[in-house]
Amino acid sequence: MAERGKRQTKVTSSHWGAFEVDVEGDRIIATRPFIHDPEPTPLSDIIPLAVHHRARVARPSIRRGWLDKRDRTGRGTDDFVELPWDEALDIAAIELDRVRKTHGNEAIFGGSYGWSSAGRFHHAQSQAHRFLNCIGGYVASFGSYSTGCAQAIMPHVFGEPFLKLIYEKQDSWQTIHDHTETLVMFGGINPKNSQVSMGGITEHRTAGWFDTFAEKGIRCVNIGPQRVDAPASCEWISVRPASDTALMLALAHVIESEGLTDKDFLSRCTTGFDRFLGYLMGKDDGVPKSPEWASPLCGVEPDTIRGLARRMATTRTLITLAWSLQRGEHGEQPYWMSAVLAAMLGQIGLPGGGVGYGYGAIGGIGKSLRGMSGMTFSQGKNPVQKVIPVARIGDMLRNPGAHYDFNGKREPYPEIRLIYWAGGNPFHHHQDLNGLHDAWQRPETIIVHEPWWTATAKRADIVFPATTPYEREDIGRSNLDEYLFYMPQLIPPVDAARDDYAIFAGLAERLDVGAVFTEGRGTEDWVRHLYDGYRAQAAGDGIEVPDFETLKAENWVQLPIRTKGANRGLFAPFREDPEGAPLKTPSGKIEIFSETIDSFGYLDCKGHPIWLPPSEWLGNATEAAPLHLVSPQPGDKLHSQLECALADVSGARPEALVIHPIDAQMRGVKQGNLVRVYNARGACRARAAISEDIRQGVVALATGAWFGDPGDNIDPHGNPNVLTLDVGTSRLAQGCSAHTALVDVEILEL
Repeated sequence: MAERGKRQTKVTSSHWGAFEVDVEGDRIIATRPFIHDPEPTPLSDIIPLAVHHRARVARPSIRRGWLDKRDRTGRGTDDFVELPWDEALDIAAIELDRVRKTHGNEAIFGGSYGWSSAGRFHHAQSQAHRFLNCIGGYVASFGSYSTGCAQAIMPHVFGEPFLKLIYEKQDSWQTIHDHTETLVMFGGINPKNSQVSMGGITEHRTAGWFDTFAEKGIRCVNIGPQRVDAPASCEWISVRPASDTALMLALAHVIESEGLTDKDFLSRCTTGFDRFLGYLMGKDDGVPKSPEWASPLCGVEPDTIRGLARRMATTRTLITLAWSLQRGEHGEQPYWMSAVLAAMLGQIGLPGGGVGYGYGAIGGIGKSLRGMSGMTFSQGKNPVQKVIPVARIGDMLRNPGAHYDFNGKREPYPEIRLIYWAGGNPFHHHQDLNGLHDAWQRPETIIVHEPWWTATAKRADIVFPATTPYEREDIGRSNLDEYLFYMPQLIPPVDAARDDYAIFAGLAERLDVGAVFTEGRGTEDWVRHLYDGYRAQAAGDGIEVPDFETLKAENWVQLPIRTKGANRGLFAPFREDPEGAPLKTPSGKIEIFSETIDSFGYLDCKGHPIWLPPSEWLGNATEAAPLHLVSPQPGDKLHSQLECALADVSGARPEALVIHPIDAQMRGVKQGNLVRVYNARGACRARAAISEDIRQGVVALATGAWFGDPGDNIDPHGNPNVLTLDVGTSRLAQGCSAHTALVDVEILEL
């Protein structure tokens, strides 16, 4: 480390990027932006306070009611008993062994979920799943809350896994700059959201790209309920939440009725347009999906729709969709319909044209890089074949044995006796948190690894204190970034915290699978082993990566993998030769009509995209719940991480509720008022932020606030998921429906 008086300084990485850290003794004192980041995020500023916060879990802790009599009813209200590590590990190992031997491994749910560390070895999800596989397996989950719906529907349309499609097959920002004339952004492209990226994003450049788009004269159209979901240089078409499919259908109607459809592309590269056309033009149901039909649904004037459709058909147009569009009831429909609309324009496979997903959702999408993979801690093979959609956890706990539909299959929910969770906080990101709290009482045992006393930790039976990324050694890298970081251990573990690997190794030893889990390696051995394998793989691809000692000494390097020009990806060769380079769909083409989906017989997801109104939206708002709530990602943290420290910042909590001036005036709400946001599912406090940059009838409350304690009649911090609807997007995808929620607002305090 570089000396600065008594301080030492080192660079480390995170999911929101790299930053410098000052350490004095055993404490992190300060952070600063990384020198090569043109638009650094302020997220790291709060780390010194968060790492040493009073909310840290100090020692292994077991809930008193569970320890004394295995009582399940006190989760969230009981106090905890601190125990020595060996005793706590013994108790947890005995309980794991009891459950697997008495009920089988299908009674264990491995609920670990992503984002706890950007380090490649200390990835909590990989650590937890490897351990559970070593002891016989676990019930797993499919997809993510961010993209679970799209992960189910889009392979039917394009024949590729959705994550592979967005990470490897989309145009770069440079390609968009060079070729796109009209950028139509359903749900916007928000530079705030692109501050983070799985594994890290070192150079934040999304906002800068929009400056260059404006200089070149690219017309950028933000379609959504908030102006701030795209840079200020973009045109804003204010639209009702959940109505995007209706608007896309109307755009398609104009294109078809005015003879602007690319029939040649549809004939060569798609299947099923004839089946869709009858619905679009109203021959099937007597309702043409015209601009006049769509206008009262989406709140956009017919002439605006016609003008945009003509512009899209006569210029090089890229349609993009935010991930948020598929996080609502019938979220499959806008994603599928966007592909149909792009196919009708005939620009799929042209540089800067067609359709793209998730630009701005995370920072790495759109970078021009040569792909590199590797450095993954193997999870092994799961002997248990049972998998549930990730957002159906509450349903699973409430309804053991009940059958559910998912992507053409019908399965019973398993009866979960034990939940093991590491690296996540479901009481932040799941929907209808009051309902989840009730369902959470059903399992016999819940084990959690956590650095802090989150709502999830408070509702556990056994809590193991886990280190933060700053208390352990690791390597930081991402497939979407050209920087490689040695992440040093900056400070000793706080209190009695241990890293996830050490905790699982201790349990594995007690369950007679220690050698299988560790393979005889300690933490440093594994970090070096994974790095050496990555370096050898890179060498085979002709990419020079420094040896481990060199990287450790230099702290970070920039790899020579940045590329120039367009990425031909999936669709360019397919466009040129659909027969010679077919897609992996049943037809080998883009599926406008899917025989596979049609065969499922789902009324809520038929054989082609259709307009389906959700159960809660402005089209059926009531006097009791007249406002549509959207819950965007926060700008001051990653999900709910660092929230304990942010809550200490004066005026930062409760969360801000963005509300239109007319809606505020109708309720007597003024700027800064403390308000109650509520519906039949729950209520939370928020601080009014009045703005004309949100559509009238819509309110926005960012996610991330820590959920309150049981018995609170109002969540004190402003977590929107006390209000959201916990239902699947449809029987096809069963994704989360976070953006399907009607609420009302009233003053709590002037």
